[in-house]
Amino acid sequence: MCGIIGYLGDREATPILMESLKRLEYRGYDSAGVAVLELPKPGQAAHTSLTKSEAKVDLLISKLQADMPTGHLGIGHTRWATHGKPTYINAHPHTDCHGKIFVVHNGIIENFAELKAELQAKGHEFTSETDTEVVPHLIEANYKGDFLSAVRAALKRIRGAYALAMFSTDDPELLIGARLNAPLVVGIGEKEFYIASDITAIIPYTKHVLVLGEGEVAAVTPLGAEVSTLDGITVKPKFVQVDWDVSQAQKGGFEHFMLKEIHETPEAVANAMRGRLTDDGIVSFREFEVDDEKLRGYEEVLLLGMGTSRHAAMVGEYLIEDWAGIPARSLDASEFRYRRPTFGPKTLAVVLTQSGETADTLVALHGAKDRGALTVAVTNVFASSAARDADGAIYLHSGPEISVASTKTLAAHMVSLSLLALRMATVNGRVSLERRHELVAAFRALPEQVRTLVEREKEIAKIAGKYSKFKNFMYFGRGLSYPVALEGALKLKEISYVHAEGTTGGELKHGPIALLNKEFPVVAICTSSSTKDKMVSNVHEIVARDAPVLALVTQGDHSLDEIATDMFTMPAVEEVSAVVLNTVMLQLFAYHVAVQLGQDVDQPRNLAKSVTVE
Repeated sequence: MCGIIGYLGDREATPILMESLKRLEYRGYDSAGVAVLELPKPGQAAHTSLTKSEAKVDLLISKLQADMPTGHLGIGHTRWATHGKPTYINAHPHTDCHGKIFVVHNGIIENFAELKAELQAKGHEFTSETDTEVVPHLIEANYKGDFLSAVRAALKRIRGAYALAMFSTDDPELLIGARLNAPLVVGIGEKEFYIASDITAIIPYTKHVLVLGEGEVAAVTPLGAEVSTLDGITVKPKFVQVDWDVSQAQKGGFEHFMLKEIHETPEAVANAMRGRLTDDGIVSFREFEVDDEKLRGYEEVLLLGMGTSRHAAMVGEYLIEDWAGIPARSLDASEFRYRRPTFGPKTLAVVLTQSGETADTLVALHGAKDRGALTVAVTNVFASSAARDADGAIYLHSGPEISVASTKTLAAHMVSLSLLALRMATVNGRVSLERRHELVAAFRALPEQVRTLVEREKEIAKIAGKYSKFKNFMYFGRGLSYPVALEGALKLKEISYVHAEGTTGGELKHGPIALLNKEFPVVAICTSSSTKDKMVSNVHEIVARDAPVLALVTQGDHSLDEIATDMFTMPAVEEVSAVVLNTVMLQLFAYHVAVQLGQDVDQPRNLAKSVTVE
């Protein structure tokens, strides 16, 4: 969940580290730090300049600009706190007893207490509360003149998850990266090299990227990057060519990345379909090619995700059961590993993770594979852990998503699962050609429908301004609108810190309705569906409790006129399209409530973009 950047090359390292940390700030923004191996003056030994901030990256940058370190080797870090509060002492990089070894880390070292006690017994002195600090001390304890060998020996002792970048003053032309259960890449430039937790950090400098595998170490020198295992066995590097451009990772004139990315949803929806859907509704996934006979053999579908991805999984569950007639279950990936498995080789396991690095989801993926299920990762990041570890991948092709709160990738997830449901329905003979044509038309109209909706932003902002005075919200829906309600509530509390919860229309009367009064508004998803009349009845029950109601209704539907406090009209579309459109509307609503309240929309407190620890 933290951001890591390392540089070795001919240029000054500090400006590159500063720029990269700004691009990585969405991954962690509790504190930040940079270590640069400064060029030695004549007659002096190498010296490392260490600069830290107990706050956001901007404070670190102001410190660096006031006293700019000079050198061609350095590492930087933005922190999302796990062990220890966000303080100057706990900020990375961390070093050993003699200030020679410098380390930045993403992940959690599960046996750090045991290692720390062992090292303290040998005389090592610790200054921070972090688990990370054991790493440089453990390397120091194993150092016998060969920094790379000491790193390998130290990492063999560590349990948990780590992505690491590190260097030693004793070896001024060596930058080392290593990973286990956390993402790390090496960027290959012209006579310069980068180590980063995220491709976003380095796309202005290079699009040629080496992706490290589990338990691998990259030793980067001016001659290139060599990859090996912890046992020192050379590994053939895995290279990818990134097709993002710099502008995709910049705000492009928008006030926040979140708003920019909501406005990019039409393109994200189109990209999720591009090349996958014929005029006759035949779906194919290039990275997940399963023949019809084999696909027909699966008797159950598991959909595993966390947070926003879990809500997309719930949409997939509904569509697969409804269209394909196959039992489907959406599950909390973090709880999946603790349940007694009841599935096997006739199960298709679909894991949803925007980053492809979500720790809980990766554990669930491995558990499903161990039981013999066919696995497919629906993810936005090429060559991510989920994509590599699953049997196949369905890429979202949404471009980088910088804001912590997922927006455009949720829409792409929903569209991708809709296509998977249609593929399964087709091979099982559950959908007619006429119906496929109807769905194709709906899918292809969706990008423009989303674009038209986003153009109504000022209308949504006006409603948000009215509702921003409330401290509590209830969202509710039925059927496909239920996950939309959950997601609407999640977005509001994520970025505005206003309490919000989602429920079904039926469950509302079994407890949640007790909360309602004139200070507790309800957002009702009442667009056209088989359960719309039930939703209208629920709204009447809510109004009878004096709670204000903001209702999403289909254009031309007047059943809530004079009943709902406020109504926002949505276009008359297929129900699966309404799911995406309703979600986008609620994203914009949450965004403008948060802006009215003066919140830091892109970097909500206590959250990180990619949750790479359980």
